[in-house]
Amino acid sequence: MLPSKGFLTLKQLAALVKKDEIDTVLVAFTDLYGRLMGKRFDAAFFLEYAAAHGTHCCDYLLTVDMEMTPVTGYRLANWERGYGDFHMAPNLPTLRVASWLEKTALVICDLRHENPEAPVDQAPRTILQTQVQAAAAAGFDVLGASELEYYIFESSYRDAHTQNYADLREAGWYIEDYHALQGARLERFNQPARRHLTRSGVPVENSKGEWGLGQHELNIQYAQVLEMADRHVIFKQCLKELADSLGMSVTFMAKYADDQAGSSCHVHLSLRQGNGKAAFIGNRKLGPIHCSNTFRWFLGGWIAHALDVMVFYAPNVNSYKRYKANSWAPTRLAWSHDNRTAGFRVVGSGGNLRIECRLPGADCNPYLVYAAALASGLDGIANKTEPPPHFSGDLYAAQDQASLPGSLGKAIDLFERSSFARTAFGDPVVEHYVHFFRTEAAAYDVSVDNWERKRYFERI
Repeated sequence: MLPSKGFLTLKQLAALVKKDEIDTVLVAFTDLYGRLMGKRFDAAFFLEYAAAHGTHCCDYLLTVDMEMTPVTGYRLANWERGYGDFHMAPNLPTLRVASWLEKTALVICDLRHENPEAPVDQAPRTILQTQVQAAAAAGFDVLGASELEYYIFESSYRDAHTQNYADLREAGWYIEDYHALQGARLERFNQPARRHLTRSGVPVENSKGEWGLGQHELNIQYAQVLEMADRHVIFKQCLKELADSLGMSVTFMAKYADDQAGSSCHVHLSLRQGNGKAAFIGNRKLGPIHCSNTFRWFLGGWIAHALDVMVFYAPNVNSYKRYKANSWAPTRLAWSHDNRTAGFRVVGSGGNLRIECRLPGADCNPYLVYAAALASGLDGIANKTEPPPHFSGDLYAAQDQASLPGSLGKAIDLFERSSFARTAFGDPVVEHYVHFFRTEAAAYDVSVDNWERKRYFERI
């Protein structure tokens, strides 16, 4: 991994503030949907006070719906308790320039209770931190990467809203997967996106046209898994705000239109041991690959518990419409070597051997995705869980392989009943998210008129 540009120490930030190159610091965390929530500080005041002492926010932010309506029924925060405060503690190693915003820096916060000060267990970043700590206790460092897809539109977000999210103008007019010509037409968006991300501590590998009209993919470099989740969140924020500034829009909906490809978030994971050696290297033959027992059991656990935590991979009602045959999205649980019809695609070899999970969509909250994957894999290692046999061929046609749940409601039921989920995350976390997901499903059940695009087009 190469060192990233754009990160700031407090001393470097102070120098930029003195030169009037930075005057604002965005202090933020993600809510349950994965949206950034926070405050913009005067940079001088941030240096004087907030960097050391943090700030506060209303605790209702982990209990609201997409429209910011306080939802009853949560134990964490409610009307009976008066909706108090969380403490937002800036995680200073995440402090960086937000290159796409004028004179702005950004820092990601960890949420803590005000009294007594303790981590908020239900906060997405806390959930992932807990699993990273479990991996470290087992002797592993975790590396991850997110491959995010998105659709670009000539219509602005304001116009999309005014038009009721209908008759939007896609930025492309034919399938451009890998096309250099059609891709060049969107460089006015993707080139500054690559540039701003790299300048903001999110180093980019490449971007390319995808399989839908106006659909693209931009890949960022792999990192330790908590840093990757931070990068993922900043990636989405940057692209949305850049599009907004250009009078365009992008959407990370899992399934924008039934006649277009879904947008995925393919997740790559690998482990390193304490000495830095790749933990997946080994001489054991597993299907067509050679690997370690660590790899074998991690893969086994990840697959074995995929349905238990499917709500973390596919968190919205729209997510499940992506799982269609011959659509490049998986429909069944199996693993295969370099096979894009599989939910778990094993790629690379030797020190580069890794698992690509194709279940999550671009609408996912990365902290929850990586926490679910890591908890599942670590449980597999602890219990020496064998993966199913290697699958060769077209998984779309494999009627004997286990299918993914067909709706958010079915996935919620699996999550709520899962003893694994309760052991991995704790009853308070499971109960909090069951209520969150059921609230989302119930809102859809009573909706009419283009509900999904209205809700998810811009804000997911």
